[in-house]
Amino acid sequence: MENIMKKKPVEHNLPDSQDEKPLRLQAYESFTQQILSGNIRPGQFLSQRELMQLTDMPLGAIREMVPRLEAEGLIKTVPNRGLQVCYVDLKLVRNAFQLRLTLEREAVVQFTRNVSDADLEKIEAAHKDIVKRAKSRSIDSQLLTDAQAVDGGLHEMMIDSLGNEIISEIYRVNSLRIRLIRLENTILTSEGLLPSMTEHLELIAAIKTRDVDQALAALNTHIEVARSRMLAD
Repeated sequence: MENIMKKKPVEHNLPDSQDEKPLRLQAYESFTQQILSGNIRPGQFLSQRELMQLTDMPLGAIREMVPRLEAEGLIKTVPNRGLQVCYVDLKLVRNAFQLRLTLEREAVVQFTRNVSDADLEKIEAAHKDIVKRAKSRSIDSQLLTDAQAVDGGLHEMMIDSLGNEIISEIYRVNSLRIRLIRLENTILTSEGLLPSMTEHLELIAAIKTRDVDQALAALNTHIEVARSRMLAD
């Protein structure tokens, strides 16, 4: 996989060593990874003890992590029930995709104007490689994983091109909400792989023209199709 499609992490002035990170941050990163891995489900109830087991972190770190998760809307405390993971409903789908479109419209303008031709070629090549693999063999879990990385990588690159840590963080949290939504509707299926890659290639082609209006139109279509898929399932 081309390095260009890997997310460029936003700098937070944190220590490089995992051991040097505060335990609450390690717990938070482990929790979000469990969402990305599908081990935490939307609407699921969890106790602090269960969170300790899932994240392999001590109780103190879990207690410090919970307020952040609540503030981000990823969990809520339900009296006598415990902690409930964000529940997927029609309102969440609409709100999450509206926020995504708002942020990405701003990002695609900047990206279209400033991304280098060389980077665009690498991005396009990564997508075409996924398409080639999908057409030449059966679509297995490894190909779906690679396709998901390429799919998300383009959007994350556009957002990070704004150079705004606040926007990147908001987008990242919203992406976790959308991942929870997709767990209910399957993250990326063998049937949806080629249509998704095709939409991306159309967006990339629009960006390559350096025509902001054309790029915005392609982005609007792509996100609206993704939202419609969610609402239809």
